[in-house]
Amino acid sequence: MTSRRSVGRRFAAVLLVAPIALSPIAVTTPAHAQFGRIVFDPSNYAQNILTAARTLQSVNQQITQLQNEAQMLMNQARNLASLPYSSLQQLQQSVQRTQQLLNQAQNIAFDVQQIDRAFQQQYGNVSMSASDQQLVTDARLRWQNTVGGLQDAMKVQAGVVGNIDTNRAQMSALVGSSQSATGALQATQAGNQLLALQAQQLADLTAVVAANGRAQALTEAERAAAAEQGREQRRRFLTPGTGYQPGNAQMFNNGNN
Repeated sequence: MTSRRSVGRRFAAVLLVAPIALSPIAVTTPAHAQFGRIVFDPSNYAQNILTAARTLQSVNQQITQLQNEAQMLMNQARNLASLPYSSLQQLQQSVQRTQQLLNQAQNIAFDVQQIDRAFQQQYGNVSMSASDQQLVTDARLRWQNTVGGLQDAMKVQAGVVGNIDTNRAQMSALVGSSQSATGALQATQAGNQLLALQAQQLADLTAVVAANGRAQALTEAERAAAAEQGREQRRRFLTPGTGYQPGNAQMFNNGNN
């Protein structure tokens, strides 16, 4: 009986010792520290670091995008900025001066109907029934038209030469504005104004060519009309009975010396 109790006690002791032997050795922690202990989870810490890094990267991308959008808006603002300089008024004044000179054309203006009437009345076929005085009057009127046309051409030439200084100043200002343009709109507007300046210069050139052509046409028309009138006057002179009548001519005085 005693031996059985001894075996039972030994077996119980083995069961109590076995869990201690199989488990790892743990460092004992004071009882007051077990309640406030911070548990460190490496996997959770790594996940938090990765999430923070991704968030920072996303914020940096958004900042870069906002900067690009701000730069794009600034570029658009520069491209839409209007050119502060305009030469329109000066160019219009130059065109008006040249137009006024053309409108001052003497006797025969730059008008199709007026030119037709003048050529029918003054430069057409000479009327055989017109008096000699009328022929002289018509010839003098044609001469006045020719002289007036030449004077008009010289006025237009002088006006165009006077526009050269204005055009030079406008061209210099427009080229400077084009070179200092901050955006596409300003550069385009400067280019358009340069084209307007070129158009104004072409208009001046057209006016000079028209005035010179008018003067030359009046000269040729007067010459043709004078030739026609000369033939009519020669016909009248040679017509028997109405033209030249022979008579006695006294060349020297027959008085006594």
